[in-house]
Amino acid sequence: MAKVLILLAHPMLEKSRVQKVLMDAARAVPEITFHDLYEEYPDFDVDIPREQELLRVHDSVVLQHPLYWYSCPALMKQWIDLVLEHGWAYGRHGRALVGKNMMNAISAGGNMQAYEPEGLNRHTIREFLTPFEQTAVLCNMTYLPPFVVHGTHRAAEDDIRTAARQYTAILRALSEGSIDATRAGTARYMNDLVPPGGPEKG
Repeated sequence: MAKVLILLAHPMLEKSRVQKVLMDAARAVPEITFHDLYEEYPDFDVDIPREQELLRVHDSVVLQHPLYWYSCPALMKQWIDLVLEHGWAYGRHGRALVGKNMMNAISAGGNMQAYEPEGLNRHTIREFLTPFEQTAVLCNMTYLPPFVVHGTHRAAEDDIRTAARQYTAILRALSEGSIDATRAGTARYMNDLVPPGGPEKG
């Protein structure tokens, strides 16, 4: 079994409908380490050696967060800036993360149509996540498509539960090492690789 580290960053988790459900779903999956950054570092004083050790012992890293101004909440950016050090995560001698997987698991208030070239936001989710993808590439990691929950402000409870089942299936596949990175790389979202009701049986 592969070990999966989820880094959650949500400064107002108590007000979130979607991220709390995803969090509960993730915590029920074996081989998952769930790490709430705002709970751990409310003063933004990130323990760099501790975080690097967490990365070292896990095979996949999931950055779970709402889409804040087309990026991530401030503490996750702080974490990236401090923890992924030159000479450790990247650079000539930075080999600590080679071969590991990285992906985003995000919630967005806008619907899917809002994230199209002709939509309100003029760009796709994948385009907005380019800095994360390039971070993974720089660190010699495999960047997987994001898991995305759209339209969070108006999402019905059934839709949120469906998203949680899909997220659970993706996390289980990561922990089982059963995700084909080549096939996944052709998908827009990781959601597209899992049926709405969860993985098919039989």
